[in-house]
Amino acid sequence: MNVMALALEDPSLENNFKGHKDVVTSVDFNPNSKQLASTSLDKCLMIWNLKPQSRAYRFAGHKDAVMCVQFSPSGHLVASASRDKTVRLWTPNVKGVSTAFTAHSATVRSVNFSSDGNFLVTASDDKSVKVWNTHEQRFLLSFKEHNNWVRSARFSPDGRLIVSCSDDRTVKIWDTVSRECISTFTEHRGFASFVDFNPSGTCIASAGTNNTVKLWDVRINKLLQHYQVHSAAVNCLSFHPSGNYLITASNDCTLKIMDLLEGRLFYTLHGHQGPVIAVTFSRHGEYFASGGSDSQVLVWKTNFDSIPYNEVLKSHSVRTNPDPPPHITDIHPRIPHLHTSGPQTIQINRRTHVADTQSSAPPVMDIGIPFFSKPQTVSILEQRLTLTEDKLQECLDNQQTGLQVRPSS
Repeated sequence: MNVMALALEDPSLENNFKGHKDVVTSVDFNPNSKQLASTSLDKCLMIWNLKPQSRAYRFAGHKDAVMCVQFSPSGHLVASASRDKTVRLWTPNVKGVSTAFTAHSATVRSVNFSSDGNFLVTASDDKSVKVWNTHEQRFLLSFKEHNNWVRSARFSPDGRLIVSCSDDRTVKIWDTVSRECISTFTEHRGFASFVDFNPSGTCIASAGTNNTVKLWDVRINKLLQHYQVHSAAVNCLSFHPSGNYLITASNDCTLKIMDLLEGRLFYTLHGHQGPVIAVTFSRHGEYFASGGSDSQVLVWKTNFDSIPYNEVLKSHSVRTNPDPPPHITDIHPRIPHLHTSGPQTIQINRRTHVADTQSSAPPVMDIGIPFFSKPQTVSILEQRLTLTEDKLQECLDNQQTGLQVRPSS
């Protein structure tokens, strides 16, 4: 197979995990790419093993919907944020040990580790962004300039900055050293529901309820790119580790991959049967995962990044069904242009493209669930106790009968 053929290989759906009982709110890969964590409105955190035919683990501990999850950089801890106002730190193994601390006075919507794993940043409906010491679970500082729910907060790669977005229609950049807000970007329509830094820390991207995705240069506080490729609210986004691609998840039931260097829509993927709520690339970019309102977690193999990026650029001109020519600038600061999607974007549908590598519903081990948490368990125990008592009474009756009929000597 020649290099050009490799360049045209599309993303492929590898796994379709079923186990959650409600909307999937967040997904994150273990840095070793062997596990995937997901959270849901069903109050549970699940750890999926990516090795075929492996068991999955369901962790129960939160008392309400779980809104966000992330593995620590070492992969030895998992942090989850919940509507129950707490953050939990889990060990992602069979023991399922977790510790919880009350982080906010309202729903915690976002949790994120610093790149060294020493700190956590959380965002909440109490309108605040807070920073914590991970190992001591100790509160360090708080940012309180938002005047509405804070949807998302993330550290920059070097840990010096934090970006947050709120229903108050602002995206703010915070300096963790000076503890001040150093930049504010304002949305005039809708608000950003998710924000993150690119791998180099020079740009941020925001996912908007007004169907748009925006990229800003944090060094000069300028809008670089403005994508309008979705037909409904954008819920989540993730940068490829190379910084060359951005993937987005939307209420229009699609995932879209943008080529940031050419500034164009690269792929549209259809797989979820309903709004797509969460999406993330693996740490090395070879996979990405998505979660949706259909309660499913899909794992995709990237494929398009299997060769050097300049070869991918060369292939754009020879695609069978090319998108319209690019009409925006690359990631460097220029005058922003409005991005529009083309009608010939490649689409991938799980019903015809799924690789049969693993059962869609692997065996699940429940961890941390109280013994009497399920009503049917009590009922079954009561039935067994009744049967045991009946059997015992029958034995006693038989013994008594035997004593009564025994002939006298």
